[in-house]
Amino acid sequence: MNKRLGGWLAASAGVLFGMAGVMGAAVAETPVKMVLNWKYQGPQALILLAEDNGYFKEEGLKVIIDQGEGSGAAITKVATGAYDVGFGDINSLITLASKSPAEAPIGVYMMYNTPPFTIAVKADGPIRTPKDLEGKTLGSPANDGALKLFPAFASLAGIDASKVTLTNMQPNLREQMLMRGQVDGALGYVNTITFGAKAAGMNPDKDFRFIKFGDYGMDLYSNAIVVSRAFAKEHGDAVKSLLRAINRATKDMIADPAGSVQSVMKREPLLNEKVEVERTLATLQQEMNHPEIARVGLGDVDPERFKRSIEIVVKANGLERMPAVSDVFTDAYLPARADRPSRVVQ
Repeated sequence: MNKRLGGWLAASAGVLFGMAGVMGAAVAETPVKMVLNWKYQGPQALILLAEDNGYFKEEGLKVIIDQGEGSGAAITKVATGAYDVGFGDINSLITLASKSPAEAPIGVYMMYNTPPFTIAVKADGPIRTPKDLEGKTLGSPANDGALKLFPAFASLAGIDASKVTLTNMQPNLREQMLMRGQVDGALGYVNTITFGAKAAGMNPDKDFRFIKFGDYGMDLYSNAIVVSRAFAKEHGDAVKSLLRAINRATKDMIADPAGSVQSVMKREPLLNEKVEVERTLATLQQEMNHPEIARVGLGDVDPERFKRSIEIVVKANGLERMPAVSDVFTDAYLPARADRPSRVVQ
């Protein structure tokens, strides 16, 4: 063969091989569609930092992250196939797993391990106990996790739920409608209401009284990373990669809560940064700080406690089927125990 021709062919083959390598690397990035629990807020840094710090890319993932419409809605969006992954309320997942087990996503990383569900009422008003809610009107966004759990709370707290009027409202009007007396109480996550009020110029410590679900026997878990069963079956390694990246981002948020909020501010610069830092600190202290993580690590669950929480949700809501723990949550995709936080408050 002509040496010049041979050299040209060799060089061409090298170029083509190099292009194939580049194309192969691009193809290797697994696309993932993920929905958040809510509009942008400080604590979502535990996910957004995974994108900003390049952890998703390092794991071979191309993750598209959309804002959410409520923790309960995130479960539905994953169940319908609109998203592969969601950050949503595990109790809504329990309900779906009871009714439609084949459609229900599966929880893979438990993030909020302490119940945040509450009813805020005016501090100077007549409502002091759950029984005082009878004859009153409660408001909440349609897909709020606390709203979905209200029947269970009513059952455990001895409330006649038929005597309570529930109404939906826009998320940004919740605290204002309560203060104006347009509703008697507002359902939600305690930190969502607290810092929503602060962002609106209110003083929740003085203006509100909180009736917390956890004080009435509802020792429930809350928000978790959930994935569709189809995605987990087809892309099991990608789920493990996703959780490694989110676990790294969560550790970053724990190490520097104030600095982590920048990942949210750059996406929504109109937020009050001071309020979002306070919200992030409160989330770490009040929603992610259950003592059990010293034993099982952040991301996992205590099987017996989780079994009891499933029983609470099923019985209080009159559901026909009692899902097993494995129907709702699996530790199969979690990072190694040594790599997951054992405490979140420094």
